[in-house]
Amino acid sequence: MQVSVIDSLGAIPAAEWDALVPTAGDRPVDPFTTHRFLRALESSGSVGRGTGWQPQHLLARDAEGQLVGAAPLYVKSHSQGEYIFDHAFADAWTRAGGRYYPKLQSAVPFTPATGRRFLGAEVARGPLMQALRDAAAQNGLSSAHVTFCTEAEAQAGVAAGFLHRVTQQYHWQDASFGDFEGFLASLSSRKRKTIRKERAVAQGFGGTIRALTGDGIRPAHWDAFWAFYQDTGSRKWGRPYLTREFFEAAHETMRDDVLLVLAERDGRAVAGALNFIGATTLYGRYWGCLEDHPCLHFELCYYQAIDWALAHGLNRVEAGAQGEHKLARGYLPEKVHSLHWFADERFGQAVADYLREEGAALRSEMRLLESFAPFRRGEAPARGARF
Repeated sequence: MQVSVIDSLGAIPAAEWDALVPTAGDRPVDPFTTHRFLRALESSGSVGRGTGWQPQHLLARDAEGQLVGAAPLYVKSHSQGEYIFDHAFADAWTRAGGRYYPKLQSAVPFTPATGRRFLGAEVARGPLMQALRDAAAQNGLSSAHVTFCTEAEAQAGVAAGFLHRVTQQYHWQDASFGDFEGFLASLSSRKRKTIRKERAVAQGFGGTIRALTGDGIRPAHWDAFWAFYQDTGSRKWGRPYLTREFFEAAHETMRDDVLLVLAERDGRAVAGALNFIGATTLYGRYWGCLEDHPCLHFELCYYQAIDWALAHGLNRVEAGAQGEHKLARGYLPEKVHSLHWFADERFGQAVADYLREEGAALRSEMRLLESFAPFRRGEAPARGARF
């Protein structure tokens, strides 16, 4: 098997790349490793020169030249936009006198959503993992990382010499609720009353809430959402990751993959939440507003997402990174996985020791968090991997 590198998704036909992307029915399992999503990041300048995300995607071909595997890969000059952060590793490496950046990162930029990172045939996974390690070692890089991979990929990565890290997010899972009232019926009385009150307060903001997808999304809606994104990004991170051109590209090639929930008042949008649609999962990504209204964030980001998922046969909502406040709203802690390899074996051993301690602490924290779940006894959704 031959593994090569391309520095842009533009170097490979969309159909050839997308043939490797996992699907369920007529949709990709998630849209984030599709050619259209990764290419939109590149063509819009959200990744590439000057961003700290330099594409170096891996392609695996068999003896006949057939593409059988691929992995989205980037040379990183910082650790921003990853959501499984390695700042502590970088700090320790630097204090030891080393140079942590650049590093290699197999990931979907700015997207804390679990999915396949080694696409295509399973037989290609081992060569791609080896190529990832070899590329880091041969170019004198400190490390190679794979973030938000599947649990199966994490297990294969351990066998290939990577360290396995487990962190957590909050996800909502359908348990044959039927509709939002069915979901509420599974909650304790106090939590049910709280959510009903929050929804009533939010929906009384003085306008209307609309959920738009496909051709229902117009360029003017992206103009509004861009203002929301800029406001939230500048307050939370200092500089938003995505360019305005990304949203234009998303409108052209991905509007069927998008759910845009907008709150409109007096003829203009005042708040919005952007979601991406997978085969079985709705992925919440960005929120923003130009006016502050009580509980509107919860309504647009969490409750509208649950409503839409239930109405359209999706059984899961992933609401992005962080946020213990999601627990009270039916989003339970779930494990997420990453892989890490370090060129220096002694440093790798130190990280392995750290990860063992971190993992034990995480297991204890997740047990504690689950004890605060809002569901009545015996009503919490069953746990289980999606992949």
